[in-house]
Amino acid sequence: MPEQQLQVRIREELAGGNFADFIRAWHTDEAFVLDFAAFSEPPRMEDDTVIREATVVSRVRIPPSQVFELMKALEQQLSAWEKEHPERKS
Repeated sequence: MPEQQLQVRIREELAGGNFADFIRAWHTDEAFVLDFAAFSEPPRMEDDTVIREATVVSRVRIPPSQVFELMKALEQQLSAWEKEHPERKS
């Protein structure tokens, strides 16, 4: 079988990315869904509860077959980041 090479390009309007404070992950039978969200206003108190509102800035759907690849890629990048920033390791 011939060697394969993946060349990834990004559309110019996406190159800057979106900032997200957190991610919500969920799934259907066909896909894993990653909702990246950013806080949209300061926290407020209602009764004895702090309410934080967030807006989804990007939704990414991936097939189940790619979840393991995503996890491996994140682990590799986190390990590299920890080596570059030992003072910030949690």
